Amino acid sequence: MSFKNFSITVLALFSNFLLAQKYELGEVTIEELKEARHPIDSSAPAAVLFKTGETRFSLSSDGQWTVSTEVKFKIKIYKKEGFDYANKSVSYYVGGQRNETVNFKNAITYNLVDGKIEKTKLKSDGEFKEEINEYVKVKKITMPQVKEGSIIEYSYMLNSPSITSFEDWYFQGSIPMNYVVYNVYIPEYFKYRTVFSGYENVDIKDEYISSGDFGQQKYIYKIQNVPALKEEGYVTNIDNYTSILKYELASISYPNSPIKNFAITWDDVVKSIYEHEGFGNELESKSYFEDDLKTILEGLNSSDQKIAAIYNFVKNKMTWNEHYGVIADKGVKKAYKEKTGNVADINLMLVAMLRYAGFEANPILLSTRRNGIAMFPNRTAYNYVVAGVEVLNDVVLLDATDKNATVDLLPLRAVNWTGRIIRQRGSSNEIDLLKVPISKDNITILSEIQEDGKISGKLRRVLTDYNSFVYRDNYANVSQDSYLEKLENRYKGINIEEYKSDNIKDLSKPVVETYSFTHENDVEIIGNKIYLKPMMFFGLEENPFKLDQRKYPVDFSFPFKDTYAISIKIPEGYEVEYLPEGTNVAMENNFATFKYIVSVTNNNIQLLVNLDINSIYIPSNAYSALKGFFKLIVEKENDKIILKKKS
Repeated sequence: MSFKNFSITVLALFSNFLLAQKYELGEVTIEELKEARHPIDSSAPAAVLFKTGETRFSLSSDGQWTVSTEVKFKIKIYKKEGFDYANKSVSYYVGGQRNETVNFKNAITYNLVDGKIEKTKLKSDGEFKEEINEYVKVKKITMPQVKEGSIIEYSYMLNSPSITSFEDWYFQGSIPMNYVVYNVYIPEYFKYRTVFSGYENVDIKDEYISSGDFGQQKYIYKIQNVPALKEEGYVTNIDNYTSILKYELASISYPNSPIKNFAITWDDVVKSIYEHEGFGNELESKSYFEDDLKTILEGLNSSDQKIAAIYNFVKNKMTWNEHYGVIADKGVKKAYKEKTGNVADINLMLVAMLRYAGFEANPILLSTRRNGIAMFPNRTAYNYVVAGVEVLNDVVLLDATDKNATVDLLPLRAVNWTGRIIRQRGSSNEIDLLKVPISKDNITILSEIQEDGKISGKLRRVLTDYNSFVYRDNYANVSQDSYLEKLENRYKGINIEEYKSDNIKDLSKPVVETYSFTHENDVEIIGNKIYLKPMMFFGLEENPFKLDQRKYPVDFSFPFKDTYAISIKIPEGYEVEYLPEGTNVAMENNFATFKYIVSVTNNNIQLLVNLDINSIYIPSNAYSALKGFFKLIVEKENDKIILKKKS
């Protein structure tokens, strides 16, 4: 039997086993406790044996709805690395009209002790509450007596007065899920829009139920053998690609009442935000900044000068309180006076100033990387706002919340697919947020091999655009000693002297680093030969892409061009015995290119290496090619030059 057929047989048997199981808490067997590894994914540290959920509506005597969602989990722990899956956190809203409650129950850990099943119930000291802010709290449990081989079970009930949306339902996670079912009972008065993300196929059935105080449509969502979504590097927000079900209220139709529509378009979203007093009204206010702005603009003639002056004034005056949102928190006047505010306070203020100066400036709504992709019109799709100045056929993007951002270079948190510009006359259009410059990292090294086998040299590094931005964000406020310690930890075996950095505060110029160094891990002397790693401490030592397949795209954050020009002086009395072959390769669709050229000129080894990543996102169907592309890079950058003593 072939391996492929064997795998199919195991999967079929496993599926039949799942169908024969009962998905109720308390049904734990000795065979389950003895299971040493997952039948399909032997690397899994844990697995969800089943996850079941049910959402129901109830109507009180005073006409108030409550949405109750009960979720039950049964989880197998295979390895120590899986102990974290024995903890659970559920967030909920408190205060105002949305006062929710969460309660855990049936929380038990099962272990096999001397051939018998031992049960340990969760006690009160294993349950905690945490306050995120005045509106959001979290209830947590930490299961007791968790060991390799344990099975844990628990359930929780979330009660909410909000009928506009439910808690997102996850059919997939970072460990395998053997069986997942979710039942939703929708009263006949309500219509909901549902949206799935991810790549797994969920079986959906529905039926009408006429019993009770009102008719209901029951929806049954079921899936088996869901593989773990194994997160690899270069991903924006893994939830964008996880199999998740979202519910949002579309309409209400009570007997003898007109239909009330909640289904919205992007125009509806934009209109509701613009008409909010914490948005549109804030753009009209100008008295608080007029005198300051006249002073700032005095003597400036060109549009570029004026835009830059207004932008830098707001950026330097205001301090972002690190709160997101498209609605002003304090209001622009109070924020201006206190010199601090949320994203909307600061960037709506910026839009107002630009308009006052005569520019076609408008707010741009967007969803940050952490918030995910705005896949469909909904009230929480956008959580961030920046300023846009329309110049000819282009829109210049500005965000004054980050001290290191520049004109048309947003903070990376805001570079996420598309935004939507809102104009005064009510129109709105999508704005491509991924049209960003190619950021360069140019490294020049002049070096030589010392008698003791170390390489000494001088290095100059020039960082542009987002490379400069990231450097400044990470290191502008770090002492030089701390930064050099980080470099020496990153590049093992290096000793750095005469370090200098330029243009850290001058955002209009690239960051430039220069230093002298010695490095001891690049040369191996065996007999009369020297084996040399010409890329030194910059060589890529392992492939960052390790998965056999990847269902979600690779996110490089921004396109970049890395260039290395390295010169290594050949020691006296040696000559080249072996030079790696040069290469020049490109991926299909020009996603990436790699050039490696090595030569000898005037007793110096000259190495030129270019790596160009030309697209922020590489689609999943190109993953295999990308993995092979980086495999070639690793091989080439670790191919050693061989020098031998002259006869």
